[in-house]
Amino acid sequence: MTEFFRGIEHIFEEYLFLPLDLLREIQDDSWLAANGLNFLFLGIGIIAFAYWMKELKKFDENTEDEGNQYI
Repeated sequence: MTEFFRGIEHIFEEYLFLPLDLLREIQDDSWLAANGLNFLFLGIGIIAFAYWMKELKKFDENTEDEGNQYI
């Protein structure tokens, strides 16, 4: 049973954490490159927020059913 968990440890340490190890090594050379993934997620969040606000505005401007408005 111990070999099973050591196998999982090996997979994570040698393969799945490789991109994070690369980011840790380049952070001293280039701050911008090391935080590129954060900027990508920030951009996706801003785009999603803008889309959501556009949809809410469209829903708010819909006057099709005036009888059920809450004031």
